[in-house]
Amino acid sequence: MTWIIIVGGVILIILLVIGVIISSNSERALVEERLSQYLEDDKRSVDQEAQRYVITNWVSKRVEKTSFGDRMARELARADLKFKVAEYLILILLSIFLGGLVAWFLGNQHWVSALIGAAGGAFAPRMYVRSQRRKRLQRFNDQLPDMLNLMVNGLRAGYSTMQAMEAISKELPSPICDELRRVVQEMQIGISMETALDNLLRRIPSDDLDFVVTAINVQREVGGNLSEILDNISFTIRERIRIKGEVRVLTAQVRTSGTVLSLIPFGLTIVLWFLNPDYLLSITAGGPLCTAAIVCTVLGLIFSSYFIMMRIADIEV
Repeated sequence: MTWIIIVGGVILIILLVIGVIISSNSERALVEERLSQYLEDDKRSVDQEAQRYVITNWVSKRVEKTSFGDRMARELARADLKFKVAEYLILILLSIFLGGLVAWFLGNQHWVSALIGAAGGAFAPRMYVRSQRRKRLQRFNDQLPDMLNLMVNGLRAGYSTMQAMEAISKELPSPICDELRRVVQEMQIGISMETALDNLLRRIPSDDLDFVVTAINVQREVGGNLSEILDNISFTIRERIRIKGEVRVLTAQVRTSGTVLSLIPFGLTIVLWFLNPDYLLSITAGGPLCTAAIVCTVLGLIFSSYFIMMRIADIEV
């Protein structure tokens, strides 16, 4: 069993190193591939570089065709992480293995300890991706009113909608400049504005952005003064952000209390398991039926209390 774990760990580490090297060199290989259309002498070197990441691209394309892979690719795009789906899967597998291995050694080499560590390793990368996605979405929403003001000024100065977006992509900081630059590039290669804005909304699932995109699409169909419409939307979004901030401050204590109080039983259980597993296993003395009843009752109380406290703090604006 020990040798199986060691060999598996070595294989996963090698795959991770290969994925990191391939990811770091993929952008340079792409540039060289485009230049090779004009410089025939570099064609052989480009082919050699392309062969180095062909496996990762092949796996990513196969995985992205599934619903799970498509959802994973969308999550990585929303978090603005430059990982391919195959590389992200390798990272999750490596995290599972290392978490299970460390917990197995710390937990008296018990299979339950390895299972706890593997579960933690499986959730760690996904929690990081969700955290990055949430922070990026918050930054985008905070920059959206400034973007609308600049767009209104550009439209009043005589710019077209595309020209106003292009000007904004050069003025505002990330992430809104990156997203608008991508929208402009999509329209420059022939994609319609409606499709480009739908793609933007797919990458940035924001209610305020949905409001803006709907207004632009409606104006393009029925006409009207777009600058005045966006000016009113900008005022509405600013008020919503202000009210959301006040609500977030007033409900922070409830949300923090619900999260902390719900995590304390799980944290104490894990700590007690690694310190004194025999103490926790004593609940099995009453038989499997009694153990299942105790576990279900405890989990039911924890999740129901967490749900109630989150519902109290969930105020729609």
